[in-house]
Amino acid sequence: MRSPPRLITLILLTGLSTVSLNMFVPALPAIAAELGTSYATVSLAIAGYLAVTAVAQVVMGPLADRFGRRPVMLGALALYVLASAGVALAGNVGGFLGWRMPMAAITAGWVVTLAVVRDTAAPGRAAAIMSTITGAMALAPLIGPLLGGVVAQVLGWRAIFGLYAALGTALLLLCWHDFGETRQAAPREPLWHSARRLLGDRGFWAFASCTALSTGCFYGYIAGFPAISEARFGLGEAATGVALGAITGGFMAGAFLSARWAERLGLTRMMLAGRICAVTGLAGGLLWALAIGPLSATGVVASVLFIGLGNGLTMPSANAGATAAVEGLAGSASGLLGALTVAVGAVVTAGIGALVAASPTPVALLSALLALAIGALWAAWAAHRQG
Repeated sequence: MRSPPRLITLILLTGLSTVSLNMFVPALPAIAAELGTSYATVSLAIAGYLAVTAVAQVVMGPLADRFGRRPVMLGALALYVLASAGVALAGNVGGFLGWRMPMAAITAGWVVTLAVVRDTAAPGRAAAIMSTITGAMALAPLIGPLLGGVVAQVLGWRAIFGLYAALGTALLLLCWHDFGETRQAAPREPLWHSARRLLGDRGFWAFASCTALSTGCFYGYIAGFPAISEARFGLGEAATGVALGAITGGFMAGAFLSARWAERLGLTRMMLAGRICAVTGLAGGLLWALAIGPLSATGVVASVLFIGLGNGLTMPSANAGATAAVEGLAGSASGLLGALTVAVGAVVTAGIGALVAASPTPVALLSALLALAIGALWAAWAAHRQG
C-alpha cells in the first residue's frame, strides 16, 4: 500500500498522542483513592510517561527509517490499545503504572507524522502542512482534560482508559486502510552511521534547538504562572485556567498565519518572525514592570500571548527544517527532535517552578521566559545563516 495518509488521519494521530498525556489528569485523586496509594505515586503516570515518551521517540524514528512508516505506526497503535486496556483493568498501582508506560507508544503518532509530511512535501510546503496539523491539534490540550473530567465523574476513571483503547482501535482500523508507506527507500548504511550523520549536522541542531527552546517557553509559563496567580493576583482556579489557556489561542493564530505564509516566505524567515514576536512581547512586558510599575495579571497574559503567537509562526517551519536537514533520515530526525523537546521541557518546568516558588513575581517569570526566547531567536538566526 503506497498511497499517503490523508491530512485528517495525521491530525487525529497527533491529537490522540496529545490527549493521551492529559485527559485522565482530573481523575488522579480518584485513581489514588481506589488503588490505595498516594497522589504522588499515581502522578508518576505523567512524569514517568514523559520519560518513556522521550526514549520511545528516539527509538521509533530510526525504526521508521529502517522498516517503514506504516509498520511502525500500526505496531505502535496495537501496543497502545493493549496497554490502555491493561490500565483500565488494573487492580493495583503496580499494574496501573506498569501498563501506563507502554501507552507511550502513541508518540509514534507525532514522530511518524513528521516523517510522512517530510516524505511527501518539499520543506516549505511541509511547514504549511505542519501548521495546519499543529493548529488543529492545539485544541487537544483544551478538550482533553474537560472530556476526561466528565467521563470520570459519570462513568469512573477506568472509563477514560477504556475510551483511550476505543479511540486507539478506531485509529488502528483507519490507518490500516489509510496509511500507505511513504518512505522512498530504506537506508543502506548501518544504523550507527546514520545516527552519526544526524548528530553531527549543524543544521539539524539549529532547527531542533529553536523548536526545543520555543516549546520551553510554553512549558515555563504553564509551570510558573499558577504560583504567581495565587501569590500576586489572588486569582481562583477558573481564572488561572483561562490565563493558562490564552497562550494556546495565540499559538492557533500563529499556526493559521504560518499555514498561509510559510511556503512563500521560507522556513527560516518564518522562524525569525516568530522568535522576534516572542522576544518583543516578553521584553515589552518586562520593561513595563521595571520602568513603569507592577504588571497586572492581564499584563502578564498579554505579554505571554506573544509566546503563543510566535510559537505558532516558528515551530511548523523549525520542525520541517529539522526533519529535512539530513536526506533519508526524516524519521530519525523527528524522533530525536521530539526527545530533545521533551527533555528541555522537563528541565525548564523544574527550573522555572523552583524559581517562582522562591520569587513569585511577574519579573522573575518574564525574565526566565525572555532568556529562553532569546536562545530560540539565536538558534533561528543560526539556521537562517546556514540556509
